[in-house]
Amino acid sequence: MSRLTVYHRSTPDIPNKVLSHPEDIAATLAELGIGFERAEATLPVSWEASAEEVIATCRSEVDAWMAKGGYMSVDVVSIDEDHRPQASSQAELLREHRLEGEWILCVVAGRAQLSVHAGDYVYAVLCERDDRITVPAGVAHWLDLGERARFVGLRILSDSHGWRPDYVDQPVHNLFPRMDD
Repeated sequence: MSRLTVYHRSTPDIPNKVLSHPEDIAATLAELGIGFERAEATLPVSWEASAEEVIATCRSEVDAWMAKGGYMSVDVVSIDEDHRPQASSQAELLREHRLEGEWILCVVAGRAQLSVHAGDYVYAVLCERDDRITVPAGVAHWLDLGERARFVGLRILSDSHGWRPDYVDQPVHNLFPRMDD
């Protein structure tokens, strides 16, 4: 079940708000200009699928998003710690950063926690299969795939150069609970 946990920067161990209804999650994130929705159809992707196979399976959804929002590139985040450990990729995703353009995270399999740092608050969204989050350009965030990551997701980006993180100088990501905490 998807969940949004909101923390104040001064109390990173005590949530101010926890929401589990998709409508409440969407309404709260909309106040930040962030979109949240659940896809109606489940895309069948295997854990062993290559990036090309994932994109091919999701092609109609990717094409629709790209046409709708003028997105320019798509890539796949696929980490299965049981079979393909990728610690460096995990470390990069866990560091608080911004992207130059708007982007969409489409969870195809597994789960992840996308945390957004906005002002004095952190909004941690536990995303599961079929969740879609649209993040505006310049919003500080990080993505936690958990200690034993098992995740396949699409990043649909408005930047034609793809995922190019701009890491935050004074990050807060290490102050807040991880996905498995």
